[in-house]
Amino acid sequence: MQLTPLHGAILVAVTFLWGMNFAAAKIGLEYFPPIFMMALRWGLLGLMLAPLVPLPHGHWRQVILVSFTLGLLHFSFMFWGLQELDAATAAIAIQLQVPFAAILAAVIYKDMLGWWRAGGMAVAFIGVAVIAGEPRLDGHYLALGMVILAACLWSVANMQIKSMGQINGMTLNAWIGIFATPQLALVSFLLEEGQYAALLAADLRAYTSLAYQAVVVVVVGYGIWFRMLRRYQVNQVMPFILLVPIFGVLSGVVVLGEVLTVTLITGGLLTILGVGIIMFRGPTPIAPEAKRM
Repeated sequence: MQLTPLHGAILVAVTFLWGMNFAAAKIGLEYFPPIFMMALRWGLLGLMLAPLVPLPHGHWRQVILVSFTLGLLHFSFMFWGLQELDAATAAIAIQLQVPFAAILAAVIYKDMLGWWRAGGMAVAFIGVAVIAGEPRLDGHYLALGMVILAACLWSVANMQIKSMGQINGMTLNAWIGIFATPQLALVSFLLEEGQYAALLAADLRAYTSLAYQAVVVVVVGYGIWFRMLRRYQVNQVMPFILLVPIFGVLSGVVVLGEVLTVTLITGGLLTILGVGIIMFRGPTPIAPEAKRM
């Protein structure tokens, strides 16, 4: 079925909502410790969705493993890094999850990389390296490394989700939330402080950030995403993902007042180009259920 202009516009709107999440998350991090914020986010998501979705029969072990890899490890490192980085840099650097996923798919599923996809990987990594050379990254290389590690961990979770076969995306989100929340809460208790004070000091802006991350990004955005995946082929829908880092950069510039530099634009375009080559030159290494968790 040919993608209609209306549905194309709706998919652009979804990627806009996902891109704006980088700014929303940065606002939340002004109030909450990063791992504690993820515990609140996943807890809210689990409580909202679990009563509305079926149980993941036959997938309990895999869901628990994904809750550890994705819910705990990926998001902890991602938001640790995002706390120090600007939203625009994080929005671009996290796109390395696609090259990492392609590498793992080649190792695990024996997917052929070929020269085009290998070249796309190189271009994507060069793009992030260009951004790393910016003066504003001086002293924040550990934070950048955490976001890159988060991208690598996402690719592992992506492989775990692909191995499940067909599973409802909302069910996956709901039960990851249920299992990841206590893990995140325990790690936050061990490594962070000031959680109770943060809850008392949080205002409408802080809770709006949490609601945006859970309700708008997952319930609204993911709900529309899966309706489109049921209606159209994956290769018709997935290319819209390339708009997310663009909107992520714009979220930092417009909402947070971050500076848009030539270096950032150059590195961002190289990264998006590399990711695009990987996605278009062969089977996508991305499980549609995993993309925007």
